[in-house]
Formats: sequence, C-alpha cells, structure tokens
Amino acid sequence: MPLFEHIVVFKFNSTVTPEREQELVDKLLAFKGAIPGIVDLSAGRNITEETDNIHGFSLGLRVTFENRDALRAYGPHPVHQDFVKSLDGLLEQVVVVDYHI
Repeated sequence: MPLFEHIVVFKFNSTVTPEREQELVDKLLAFKGAIPGIVDLSAGRNITEETDNIHGFSLGLRVTFENRDALRAYGPHPVHQDFVKSLDGLLEQVVVVDYHI
C-alpha cells in the first residue's frame, strides 16, 4: 500500500499573533507521538522569501501517513479534533492537499 501525504496551509485572521501561531505549530508537532499511522510530520511558520506567493498563508503542515486508512482515521482522532477546536475564530482560509506517494 502506498504512503499518503497530507499537506495543509493556514491563513489566519489579523488577531493571530506570531506567538499564537507558534503555539499552534507546537500542537501540530505533538501529533506524531499521539496519532497512530503517522510516519513523518513537519510543521512551521511560513518564512518563504517568495512574498508574491504567500497570499496570507502563514503556517504549513505536512504529514506522511502509512496508508489511506491511517489518513482517514486521523480526521476524527481526538488529538486532531482538539486542534481543530483550537482554531475556532482564528482562520480565514485553509487549503488541504492529499496524495499518495
């Protein structure tokens, strides 16, 4: 079975400080030990020098899952749902891309 890549980029509203973004990154990084099926994970604040291409997206997440079932189980997992709840009132937009590798 192929591995699955899950990529998310976040665009926050103007109330979100860099410190709050870093707190969210720390929560994302904690997924690796807490959610089964994660092979690899990285997350961080957007530091690209391609400023014409940022479009307000300031945080990125990349998760590699061992298979499609692990990716599907991730969404409803309590640790992921806790993170989703912590985004209430903070988001302007989210982009998600999933593909097999």
